[in-house]
Amino acid sequence: MYDYNKIIESLGIRYIKSRNIKIAKGITIEDYFDKENSILLVNNGSIYYGPDSERLTEGDMLFIPGGKPVKLSFGVDTPKAISNEEFVLNKKKYLQNATQQEVNDFDVDGYSQVMLEAKVFDSVNFFSSLNLPAFAIKDAANISKLIRMIIEEEMEMRAGSGRIIKIGTEHLVVEIIRYLLDNRMFLEELVTNSTYFKDPRLIDLFAYIKSNLNGDLSNKVLAKIANVSEDYVGQFFKMLTGTNPQDYIEYQRMEAAVDLLRTTKVSIREVGKRVGYKDTAYFCRRFKMMFGIPAGKMRKRETLMNV
Repeated sequence: MYDYNKIIESLGIRYIKSRNIKIAKGITIEDYFDKENSILLVNNGSIYYGPDSERLTEGDMLFIPGGKPVKLSFGVDTPKAISNEEFVLNKKKYLQNATQQEVNDFDVDGYSQVMLEAKVFDSVNFFSSLNLPAFAIKDAANISKLIRMIIEEEMEMRAGSGRIIKIGTEHLVVEIIRYLLDNRMFLEELVTNSTYFKDPRLIDLFAYIKSNLNGDLSNKVLAKIANVSEDYVGQFFKMLTGTNPQDYIEYQRMEAAVDLLRTTKVSIREVGKRVGYKDTAYFCRRFKMMFGIPAGKMRKRETLMNV
């Protein structure tokens, strides 16, 4: 239990956004993707997920780790299938913001959603680092109650709502981890994650990489930070994290790029430059390869429909 507590205490948890959604038209997204962790609570109707189209009904929840594509169907058993890119460009046709009255209307199919960030030592995406697939959460009234509370506070924005949302989001993450432990789900992955705490040199590397995304992050530089040989630093990093340092660096750079695309109006060229890519064309190719859509369309997804 000590290691689990240590993991939880290390997490930097941040609320991103929440909303109630009504399903305007049934759809299957073959490779649904979002950078942020997301938990969906089915209010009415059904959601199907994964390669076997497992069904979730009223009161069931689905947790989708950030950066992990998943097949996702809303509304009916076998709706039209499209790519995530096509879905992003036409989202209003399928999903729309719902009022609280519509959430309570059994004739309106839909779900509630909370998006959040959870990072180990403010560096490593916790759920993504476990390499978990999307997973169902059932018979967990404590979790569904937190989702509804967070959304209610977001909609009403009374005095202190921001603080309640922050505390509620932290509570929500803890309850999700408890659910995994209580149901003995992904225990091997959770135990493996405790390796982050076994060598402070790794934490130094995380911090350095985060602060120098637009600089030289070669193995030679990383070896000096970790005080190991250049030949060994890749093995050292992979042994503790399960990934090689250059793959980790690229993911961190792309995460930073997404944040810039969503929160600034700087050019695609400047975004690439700020996260360490001198060649804009190469940056755009790598971005689309990682996220499945071009950088410009990633920016549009926030303005097309804020859902």
